[in-house]
Amino acid sequence: MSDENPICSAKGCRVDAVWVLAWNNPKIHTPERRKTWLACEEHREHLSQFLGVRSFLKDVVALDEWQAREAAAGDDGAGGGAG
Repeated sequence: MSDENPICSAKGCRVDAVWVLAWNNPKIHTPERRKTWLACEEHREHLSQFLGVRSFLKDVVALDEWQAREAAAGDDGAGGGAG
């Protein structure tokens, strides 16, 4: 991750992200694959609903918790980033 703070994925939003929305499209992704969108507090629900009505949403996690999981996965050699 860069020195800059990650920003919300909502169109036109430039606010710092605080949530990670993990999702996958079962028509094109394997079941374990996770794509991610970032969300600020204001857009978390809207983005979650967008993914949810399509049955794409798999998990909503606080950004700091997601980063800690990614760091731990890197430390044990398991790897496995989303994206």
